[in-house]
Amino acid sequence: MFFNFYSHFSYGALFGTIMPMIITFQGLEFIKAQTGDVVVAFNPIGKDSSFKNSRFGSDLALVSLAHKDFNGVDQLTYKEKAPFVISGPGEYEVKEIFVKGYGTNSKYGGKDHINTIYSVKFDEINFCHLGALANIDQVTSEIIEGLGDIDILFVPIGGGDVLEAAEAYKIATKLAPRIIIPIHYDDSAKKQVDAFLKNAGADVAPIDKLTIKKKDILEKEGEIVLLKSQA
Repeated sequence: MFFNFYSHFSYGALFGTIMPMIITFQGLEFIKAQTGDVVVAFNPIGKDSSFKNSRFGSDLALVSLAHKDFNGVDQLTYKEKAPFVISGPGEYEVKEIFVKGYGTNSKYGGKDHINTIYSVKFDEINFCHLGALANIDQVTSEIIEGLGDIDILFVPIGGGDVLEAAEAYKIATKLAPRIIIPIHYDDSAKKQVDAFLKNAGADVAPIDKLTIKKKDILEKEGEIVLLKSQA
């Protein structure tokens, strides 16, 4: 199914300019990606979640799984901004942002869910967000082919209902992104972060945000970026 949605916001001259992409980690799997005034949010934390949440205006919200830890879209309306929401598999175009969603199975929180892996092309940068993926075998060859070349990969590493660190690095290597950003952990998950970095053979200091342009991404190959939570 393909949805084409032309909303009230306009990119104008944003595309094709030298404006950088700014990426911040808002906790758990909540990611904010922004170019100019245009904001895309992945898996916003709901107000009823036990995890800290953030509030800001977003033009597009992507929800991988119908759970309060990931579907807090009400937190993304602020002043004149209210997000267009995508919450499942399919193909979508939201103005000049192109989205493909691939369904996998999840038992997050002990209940059966559909977890959606998202491929998003935003300002010429190709994102992949794995959501609450728990089994790398569900990332089939068909999904891998559909994801194509990945510039920035968001991969859960916290264990439990999502991937353990070793499996997370294994699927990250298989998908071969230019930049890998681990997600789905909190301050108590230092062991998982350390284990992920150990598997990668990397010594990476966390940063507040990633500010980058497409031309800089093309020079990278499997670089790990560790972001501090802004929540």
